Amino acid sequence: MSERYDAIVVGAGHNGLVCASLLARAGKKVLVLEANEQVGGAAVTRPFAEGYSVSACAHLLYQLQPQVKKDLGLKFDLAADRIGTVALATDGNHVRLNGDEIFGVSDEDAASYKDFRRRMTRFADLLKKFLNKSPPRLGKDASKADLFTLAQLGFDLRRLGKTEMRQFLRLIGINIFDELEERFESPLLKGALSLDAVLGTHLGPRSPNTILTYLYRLAGSHGTLSMPAGGMGTVSNALAQSARDNGATIRTGMRVKKIVIENGRAAGVETEDGESFSSWLVVSNADPKSTIMDLVSARNVETGFTHRVHHMRCKGNAAKLHLALDGLPDINGIDKREYGDRFLIAPDHKYVERAFNHAKYGETSSNPILEITFPSFRDTTLAPTGKHVMSAIVQYAPYDLKEGWSDKTRDAFTEVAIDKLAEYAPDIRSRITATEMLTPADIEQQFNITGGHWHHGELTLDQFLFTRPVGGAAQYAMPLDGLYLCGAGAHPGGGVSGAAGRNAARSILKREKSA
Repeated sequence: MSERYDAIVVGAGHNGLVCASLLARAGKKVLVLEANEQVGGAAVTRPFAEGYSVSACAHLLYQLQPQVKKDLGLKFDLAADRIGTVALATDGNHVRLNGDEIFGVSDEDAASYKDFRRRMTRFADLLKKFLNKSPPRLGKDASKADLFTLAQLGFDLRRLGKTEMRQFLRLIGINIFDELEERFESPLLKGALSLDAVLGTHLGPRSPNTILTYLYRLAGSHGTLSMPAGGMGTVSNALAQSARDNGATIRTGMRVKKIVIENGRAAGVETEDGESFSSWLVVSNADPKSTIMDLVSARNVETGFTHRVHHMRCKGNAAKLHLALDGLPDINGIDKREYGDRFLIAPDHKYVERAFNHAKYGETSSNPILEITFPSFRDTTLAPTGKHVMSAIVQYAPYDLKEGWSDKTRDAFTEVAIDKLAEYAPDIRSRITATEMLTPADIEQQFNITGGHWHHGELTLDQFLFTRPVGGAAQYAMPLDGLYLCGAGAHPGGGVSGAAGRNAARSILKREKSA
C-alpha cells in the first residue's frame, strides 16, 4: 500500500521548494520528488571540469521576491551585490551602467536614460504588485476578490496620472526597438537595453511585447544584479533547507512517471522505479506541457484544454557557455577590478534584431548576443587558485534547429561564440582549458524542461497574467480537482523569483480554507 501525504510536489526547482515549504509550514505532510540528484532544477551549481564549478543555467540573481525571503526566513551569503553592467565595444570605448548611473554616453543620452529608467521602474513597480498575487478570473467565474483585484488594477493605473497611464497602456504591448530609436543616440546603449528585453526569449527587439519583457525584468529589484556565494545552487539549497525545517520530505533521484488520476481528480503519483505515493493534492513544478501531456496524459483532460496547452509557445532560444580558463582574458579597455561586472556583447539594437533573424528560420546566429560573467572573480571557490570560470548566455540558438542539435552543431555554435568573444578578448582561446555548451536541447534533456525554454513558455500578452499558462488555468488550479501548477509556466513567469511557488501555495491554502 502506497504511503499517503497531504501534498506531493513534483520537481524540486526553486518554485517547487518555495511551494513545499509554505505548505509544510501550514501543517501539511509534504513530499517533494525530484528527478535529478540535486535540488534546484535549472538553478543549481555544478562542476563542468575538474576543479571548476558554475551556475548551470541562471547565473545572476535579480528577481527573487522580498516576500519569499521574508516568508521563508531565507539566509544566504552574496559574493557580490549591485553588480555593474558593461556594454562592450571592440575599441574599448565601453558604456557602463549601474542602476540610474550611466557612463560613456553623451550628456543628452545620460539625461534621457535617467528619464527612461524613472518611467520604466515606475511601470515595473505597478506590474510587480500583480506578480505576487494570483491573477483575477474574468467573466462569470469572477469572484468578489477577483473583481476587487481588477478594480485595484484600474485604480493603480489612474494613480499614474493621465499622461503616464496613457504611456503605460501604449507601451505595454509594443516593441522596444522603436522606443530606443526615439530616445537614444548611443548604439551601445540601445544594444544593451535590447539585450535585456529579449534575453531568454524567442523575440527580437522589433517583436511586440518586448517592452513587457523589459518591465518584467525590472519588476524584481529594478534590475539590480547580485551573485550568491557558491553560485545559484546556494539559493536552491537554502530553499530546500527551509522546506525541510518546516517538515517537508525531499527525495532526489526520483523521476515521476505518472500523476495518478482517479474519478476525475489527482490521487497521487507513480515513479519510474515503481514506487507509488498517494495524495489528494498534487502540485507540479514541471512545465505545463509535460505536466498535462506526459504526466497526466491528454486523455484525462478536456480536449479544448489540451489543445491550448499543446499550442503553448515554449521553444527555447538561449544556450549557456561555460569556459574553464587558466587566467582572466585581456579585454580591451577593462580594468582588472571590473571583471566582477556583467559584460554584454550587443553592439546596437539592429545587431540584436539581425541575430534574431536567423532563429526565425531555425538557424543559430552567425553574430550572437552574449551576457558574460566571470563568477570566480568574486567567488574563488568556483575555480582553482589563479584560475577562472566564464559563464555566458548565448543567443540565438533555436530549439528546433533546422539541422537538429548534435555534437557537430553544438561544437560549431561553440566556435561561433568563442570567435565573437575573441573580437573583444583576443587572447581568450589561449586561456581555455575546458568548454561546456548547453543548447536548448541539452537544457530540455538535463533539466526536464519542454523545449529547453527557461521560462517554461514565452512571456507575451497572450501567455501572461489572466492567460498564463493558458485560459482556464491562470490561478494555478488545473481542470482536474487536486492538481495544481507552481512553476515558471504559471503566473507570473520565469526567473529565480519564487513568486509562482509562493502564489500557488497561497492559492491552494485559500481554496482549502473556503471549501
